[in-house]
Amino acid sequence: MSPSDVTVAETTELRPSAGRHTLALFMSELHLVFGRARTWVLLAVLAAVPVMIGVAIKLSGSEGDAEGFLGQIAGNGLFLIVASLAISLPFFLPTAVTVVSGESLAGESSLGTFRNLLTAPAGRSRLLAAKMVSLAVFCLAATMVIWLSGLIAGVVLFPVGDVLLLSGTTVSLADGLVRALGIAVLISLSMLGLAGIGLFVSSFTSTPLAAMAATFGAFIVSGILGAIPQIDVIHPWLLMYGWPSFADLLRDPPYWDAIGRNLLLQGAYLAVFYAAAWARITSRDING
Repeated sequence: MSPSDVTVAETTELRPSAGRHTLALFMSELHLVFGRARTWVLLAVLAAVPVMIGVAIKLSGSEGDAEGFLGQIAGNGLFLIVASLAISLPFFLPTAVTVVSGESLAGESSLGTFRNLLTAPAGRSRLLAAKMVSLAVFCLAATMVIWLSGLIAGVVLFPVGDVLLLSGTTVSLADGLVRALGIAVLISLSMLGLAGIGLFVSSFTSTPLAAMAATFGAFIVSGILGAIPQIDVIHPWLLMYGWPSFADLLRDPPYWDAIGRNLLLQGAYLAVFYAAAWARITSRDING
């Protein structure tokens, strides 16, 4: 073997593989998201939602006067999980996702680290993928925090037992827990469209607050359009239209049609805005 061959071999051994670069990048992004105090504050607020609801119902002595899932909590603490997820869905969860996704790329620009990331060996495409995966993990973590907090508060404050579904069928506690877990996962998947919008908006600015405001503005506009009956023809295409479909898991058998349409819609939003963010990042000047 010639000296040049030895040098090439040694260099190949010392050079980190693309897989190692990718794994390190993903882990770094997860550490970045969950290493921020702001993220833990958001998760703490979400965890407090079931506790506040449960304590309020316990202190009021309500025996089911409220409608919907709230009216079922006093009789079965498992419904505290579902009610907390349902109450968090219109505002608390989107706000948390807006904050984290809006800061994903804009935060790097504001700190001056984005230029280094664009020139890193991992590459721009893998950088964007790592950002998106970390956002997806946060969406799941956010809903699971509510699920776990609701479970603990429900068991401590109220009796738990077999679950009466919306279709009138009674299932076991274990079945009810699995359905509640499925609801949490479905809601986390419903947040991916909004996370994709936030990632895209974040690629255009170096001010995280501006990215958060623009993403939340898009969410508000979608909600306003969805509340106008005169334009109901576009409602099925709006970001939030299918979010309530999670309740169909509490039927026997579950209604999968609306759930499937919602997941396809969220996937479409994610694909469009992720592609737009990719086009922006891969064409961005490192000095920009």
